[in-house]
Amino acid sequence: MTTRNKNIPTLRHLPSKEQSTAVKARESWHVLGIMAEFIEATEKLSAIRPSVSIFGSARTPLDHPYYALTENIARALSDSGFAVISGGGPGIMEAANKGAYAGESPSVGLNIELPFEQSGNPYQDISLTFRHFFARKVAFAKYASAYVVMPGGFGTLDEMFEALTLIQTNKGRRIPIILVGSKFWSGLIDWVKSHLLGEGMISPSDMDLFEVVETPEEVLACIFRFYEKRTFNPSDSETEKLLDL
Repeated sequence: MTTRNKNIPTLRHLPSKEQSTAVKARESWHVLGIMAEFIEATEKLSAIRPSVSIFGSARTPLDHPYYALTENIARALSDSGFAVISGGGPGIMEAANKGAYAGESPSVGLNIELPFEQSGNPYQDISLTFRHFFARKVAFAKYASAYVVMPGGFGTLDEMFEALTLIQTNKGRRIPIILVGSKFWSGLIDWVKSHLLGEGMISPSDMDLFEVVETPEEVLACIFRFYEKRTFNPSDSETEKLLDL
């Protein structure tokens, strides 16, 4: 004889009508909060083009070579007329904002509310705070003319592969994706070649969606070479794609 586990919920354990109504109301307010994040991002970021989004680890210390390199890249971009967008937090994000803040163009921080690690850095001309990762990722993608990807962890990889996926699937605007530091990235690239490409999970042309460089000068050269025969502003068709992000 089979006995029922009394810990498994049954109909009598479902929320009451009043509880259900409260949950629905909370969900509605949640959706409105998401809309508010998109609206604020649009109002504050739509006028900063051209801009470059820089990604990297929040855990990189101030005295690490990656921090200094990021600061120099951001300063070079800012002095060349690019607003610089980072995640607004410590580590590589702070270095990006710090370099841009010292330069000629705006320093932008897209902060995220987290229970640990994330705290806003003081080098932001424009600062937004998001509760939702996906809304923040849309802001990174929608307003950037290029991505610069410094060494980082899961969050950095998530943002990098999100950008590659949007471009690969033609859902996003084609922009330069620049990985800085061949020593850091070579193992991942070898794995992508041997497994993803080697087993037919991506196309050979997908390997052309990113470049690996070492210096601020090479970062700028990649961007200007890409836009040599096109405008930094999105075309009409690209604008349509960005609206669907």
